[in-house]
Amino acid sequence: MPPHAARRAAVVAVLALAAAAAAASHVAWSQPDRGAIAELAVQVGRAVDVRAEVVGKVERRAGGALSFDARSSSLTLGDASLRVAADLTVRVLPEDVEDAAHLDVGARVVARGTVTPGRPGERAVVVLWASLGVEVVRPPAGGAAIAAELRRGLVRAVDGLPGAGAGLVPGLAVGDTSIVSPALDIAMKEASLSHLTAVSGANCALVVGIAFAVAALLGASRAARVVCGLAVLVGFVVLVTPEPSVLRAAAMAAIAMLAVLLGRPGVGLAVLSTAVTVLLVLDPWLAASLGFALSVVATASLLVCARPLAAGLARAIPRPLSLTLAVPLAAQLACGPLLILVEPTVPVYGVLANLLADPAAPAATVLGLAACLCAPVAWLQSGLAALAWVPASWIAATATTTAALPAGALPWLEGWPGAALLAVVGLAIGLVIALERGGAGARRVTRAASVVLIAVVAGAALGTTALGTVAGRWTLPASWTVLACDVGQGDAVLLRSAGTVALVDTGPDPEPLAACLSRAGITHIDLLVLTHFDLDHIRGLEAVRGRVGTVLHGPPYADGAAELAGLTAGGARVIQASAGMSGALGDARWRAIWPKPGSRAFPPGNDASVVLDVRGGGIPPTLLLGDMSASPQRVLVASGALAPPYAIVKVAHHGSADQDAGLYVAARPAVAVVTVGAGNEYGHPRQEALDILNDVGADVARTDRDGAIALWSADDHTVSIWSERGG
Repeated sequence: MPPHAARRAAVVAVLALAAAAAAASHVAWSQPDRGAIAELAVQVGRAVDVRAEVVGKVERRAGGALSFDARSSSLTLGDASLRVAADLTVRVLPEDVEDAAHLDVGARVVARGTVTPGRPGERAVVVLWASLGVEVVRPPAGGAAIAAELRRGLVRAVDGLPGAGAGLVPGLAVGDTSIVSPALDIAMKEASLSHLTAVSGANCALVVGIAFAVAALLGASRAARVVCGLAVLVGFVVLVTPEPSVLRAAAMAAIAMLAVLLGRPGVGLAVLSTAVTVLLVLDPWLAASLGFALSVVATASLLVCARPLAAGLARAIPRPLSLTLAVPLAAQLACGPLLILVEPTVPVYGVLANLLADPAAPAATVLGLAACLCAPVAWLQSGLAALAWVPASWIAATATTTAALPAGALPWLEGWPGAALLAVVGLAIGLVIALERGGAGARRVTRAASVVLIAVVAGAALGTTALGTVAGRWTLPASWTVLACDVGQGDAVLLRSAGTVALVDTGPDPEPLAACLSRAGITHIDLLVLTHFDLDHIRGLEAVRGRVGTVLHGPPYADGAAELAGLTAGGARVIQASAGMSGALGDARWRAIWPKPGSRAFPPGNDASVVLDVRGGGIPPTLLLGDMSASPQRVLVASGALAPPYAIVKVAHHGSADQDAGLYVAARPAVAVVTVGAGNEYGHPRQEALDILNDVGADVARTDRDGAIALWSADDHTVSIWSERGG
């Protein structure tokens, strides 16, 4: 190694070690406070009062609860009070927030509830479940208050604009996704467009570029332009809140402007490396942030890979198109392995969706941001918001159209093995595009090996997708009348008679339910039964929204009313079930035998689950027990509503231990179906439940071991069973 190269390597090593030592020192310095609050997490069940400041965006989670990051100042546990500054995540139901209108970044709050440990390596030491509520004791002040009001003003400005694009404007402009509909949120993720609502480098570049241009037009000096750019950048970060991707982009912009001030324009990779190093020293927990990692990887891929990919593509397509296509392709190849850790699927149309949507993003961002800043002039804000709605609607339409295309996601290997495999495949794709055909022997061999690898992996992925969607119905018995979908830890059971279909519950996630429906060739649900409103029974609703005729539901609670309103808006007829109701399903008949009308003995929830008796029209006598526990099971038996023997019983509550043996003795099931997720944290099905089923002589079929389970009446009046993994 030449002497100058050795000296350079030594300098780099020293600087890297110094940065690592600084980050480690930061962790060690904050450890006493983090350790003090972490000790509380082992005292599960004890109520804790925490005084804290909201430091992260308040977001609605899939289950309806609000979640935000906070920095504690003190906490009280019983008679003990402790002053401690540590990071935590607070989760609370919207109805448990006092003065929710002022719950925003910068607000001082008192949160009361129980704590559980956070994930190792993450900034939040504990998660506080504020079951006793959150009180806003001081709303945001100063710049935080101005920023919060500007964000709310933009949300109000788009209120009344038609279509999904209206909710997307605040997300594109300032990263506020609070009014993005759940359906559009899913579509944006499936189309690989969710990054457009996460403020990042493109937004910062636009803002700083505009500030520089205005300062230059006013005749400002270089130093004045840099100061102006930095001031605007700080204000922009406060406005959009300091999310990990925002911090990365802002740090790079600040370093680049400093380089301009010094007359030494920085190289892209050097600026990125410096920004990441500085941020990790100041905030080591960014290292565990997926958003930060995706932002860094995407930026690095654009700096390193976009040019060679564009050059390779230019050999086959016009150069302007190759330059346009290289950017989303580089980002998707680089970010794909990290996204596999979140969702083990590969978006097929992601590059195409970005190619169509990305040109509209700058216009929506600039116009939306201008509308946000023009809040004092209502008519101007409304006009700018309406203009921003046009490109935002184009992006929303691109997302929904792309997400609706068949076979839009290839299933992939989960976890780190899946991420590693996709990284290798992405490298192979990059080499095939960038390397010229022919050339030296090593280059030719590398390119050929990459082509073979891509072909093998693509064939396996496409084959798996086909079996789960288009060709899936060929693998199901054509005569099935009852189909228990494998949706994980939750319920989703299909019943079919004379071309009419019922779905009992929707499982915990839309994707596996959508795959099951597609595999079974189901496009419309004539009768949707929501036994109760726990998330593992209703969170998959997005897979059927707008495709339901009638909804039969248990007593609503939590977000049940909102979900039912959404189904009604989609054209469904909604009916609350009670014992004694009945109806037709094709040539079959269904009968509700629980809950009792007007009864308050069992509150809404598991014990008030809708219980159905379905039979005839090819459907064997079937009893679907929802999530009811032993106590209502005993009342159900005593009511005399059962009509045994049952060929099929869907076991209550995923096979929990809280079962009444007398119910199963009375029902006399030939087959007991347990809808349960593999490796679930509850230990379902419990051995106590399995012992009850064995004692009554039932054949037990489980979705965790057997996958999807199909059942139908055989010619000899018995029940035929087919399982995905057992044949």
